[in-house]
Amino acid sequence: MSFSNVRTIFSKELRSFFNSPVAYIVIVVFLVILGWFFTSNLFIANISSLRTVFEMTPFLLLFFAPAITMRLISEEKKTGTLELLITKPVRESEIIVGKFLAAWALYVFTLLPTLCYYVIVSMIGHLELGPVVGGYLGLLLVGGVFLAVSIVGSALTENQVVAFIVSFLIVFGLFMLDKVLIYLPVSLATVFEYISVDYHFSNIARGVIDSRDIIYYGSAITFLLMLGTAILQKRRWS
Repeated sequence: MSFSNVRTIFSKELRSFFNSPVAYIVIVVFLVILGWFFTSNLFIANISSLRTVFEMTPFLLLFFAPAITMRLISEEKKTGTLELLITKPVRESEIIVGKFLAAWALYVFTLLPTLCYYVIVSMIGHLELGPVVGGYLGLLLVGGVFLAVSIVGSALTENQVVAFIVSFLIVFGLFMLDKVLIYLPVSLATVFEYISVDYHFSNIARGVIDSRDIIYYGSAITFLLMLGTAILQKRRWS
């Protein structure tokens, strides 16, 4: 893999995000909704905590991740620019990784303003740093998995709406897995619990950074990016 190619694709996609109103609209909507829940808890419920931020962000990601990635590959398929890109000395894996990193960077930019919530809560009362660091690390990893899923969804079709729906259904399933464990036999419940994205996030959000959770997220992102690469490679030889 050429990191020069990955960097070029990353820069191009990141610029394209901010050269269109889509990124700004998604970021503003994301922050407005999250800010409403945070301020409601702070001023109405008198709860000075970042728990709302850590609980609501994965839920908002169900819509945010598919929305910002649905066009990344599907649009290039529809316009025919993907075939032109593949004919150049660029590997499919470099295309997938470059686009994924651009989407992940946009997500990081979206999260940065929420650090002001930490400052506000710290001024009001005592706030332990460990759970905050763990919470934000968990949000970055959950976002990575959801964005990688959505990249795969975008690679599957030329239609952006279909890409959004497919990606949403998959990330929603991953998000809900640990919510249905009580209806499953113990043998299946253990497997579903480990696959669940939210289960691993809840561990990290408590400030307990376990290597098993990090390995889970790293493995999930790697597998999904490899799957996206395989889909593009199949298109080359079809």
